[in-house]
Amino acid sequence: MKIKNKFFLRSPSFFAMSLVAVSCASALPAAHAAEPFSYDSAWMLGDWNGTRSQLKDEGVDFQVNYTMESAANLAGGYRSSTTMRYSDQWAFGVDLDLEKLLGWNDTEFQMTITDRNGRNLSDDAVSRNGTLSSVQEVYGRGQTWRLTQFWLRKHFFDNLVDVKAGRVTVGEDFDSIDSKFQNLAFGGGQAGNWRGDHWYNWPVSQWGGRVAVNITPDVFFQVGFYNQTPYNYDRGDGFRFEVSQTEGNLVPAEVVWHPTFGPDNLKGNYRLGGYYSSVRDQVYGSWRNGNTDTAHAYGGYVLAQQQLFSQPGGSDRGLTLTAQAVMNDHKTAKIDNYQSLTLVWKGLADARPEDEIGIGASRIHVNSSYSTMQRRENRSNGAYYDSNPAWIPIQHGSEYDYEVYYNIHATNWLQVRPNLQYVVAPGAENGVKNALVGGISANLSF
Repeated sequence: MKIKNKFFLRSPSFFAMSLVAVSCASALPAAHAAEPFSYDSAWMLGDWNGTRSQLKDEGVDFQVNYTMESAANLAGGYRSSTTMRYSDQWAFGVDLDLEKLLGWNDTEFQMTITDRNGRNLSDDAVSRNGTLSSVQEVYGRGQTWRLTQFWLRKHFFDNLVDVKAGRVTVGEDFDSIDSKFQNLAFGGGQAGNWRGDHWYNWPVSQWGGRVAVNITPDVFFQVGFYNQTPYNYDRGDGFRFEVSQTEGNLVPAEVVWHPTFGPDNLKGNYRLGGYYSSVRDQVYGSWRNGNTDTAHAYGGYVLAQQQLFSQPGGSDRGLTLTAQAVMNDHKTAKIDNYQSLTLVWKGLADARPEDEIGIGASRIHVNSSYSTMQRRENRSNGAYYDSNPAWIPIQHGSEYDYEVYYNIHATNWLQVRPNLQYVVAPGAENGVKNALVGGISANLSF
């Protein structure tokens, strides 16, 4: 297989920019952490002459973050002539400790506004109608401004009960993990990725909330309630808060276990959950001439994340294994099951204790009833070949996504990640070549 170099030849500006940023940041002279561009500062613009730390101590914590992801189709896919796509996200937030500010015990307020821009290589080159996953996870849900978080959180009964309510995203509390993979199939909130018509992850928010009850210091149970309206998803409606067009509600429930093992206190994150939606969806297997029966959607998921061992120099150094699986109902879900496995090694080299390398593999399976519906639609439209404009490409079987990345911890406010992805059976469509994708992503905290 011959790899084309169009990404590197025709997109030198971003590639060079990333290399220059890493080189310059790594070469910065030692400076006080409060100064702008200091390696040790948590923020690129520094501590505002101490004002930022003072505000945080008093209960006001500002966040300004930027994420950018670039992907290039190096070989294969549906349109190998398309070279690169770039997407990004801005997030402007403030977290208020209302106990410090107003004397409200154990109370927190968070507001975050996001803005997404750019295009997605998965839609333009890798597959005919987009892959099941996305090679740029920061893309999607409408490239627009949104009020992503606007919630109040309070603890009751000496931290026995934890309540959050307002404009919230489901995935920030349920089925959640931190991830630096660029492919969507390896991050948190996978239950929402494969049931995105009901379960909205970041940056789409909705009216709702959740109640968590601490059973032991390591175990808690939580249940959520999220209102569903068509305005939650629509582009340009990120600040529209009506509930008059309510379609139903999503109710997820989850048991979470956060153990530590051995003398090194190896951390674990185990989650077992399920969801139910009161919205009625079409039953794919009942499709006849455009008409279908309807049913409620439901599903379950499991997440197991465990640090396998640690290294000297930091408790977070070492190898971490993450396994995830999602199971959706066979009547209404396009994706009826998903599995993934990742390994992330942080601090592999003593000279680079904050860098990490990750590798992952996933399988995303299309519901056979959905494939049957597509075939019936083609026969109904008299479309038997893809040359017919009415032809619907049949999605059948599974898409497999693989990724390896190296995260360069250039400074405490800048991380850069080159990565390679391989997509097998993009979009689960016959006739689409496997795609090799090269990517670069970065996170900056201002």
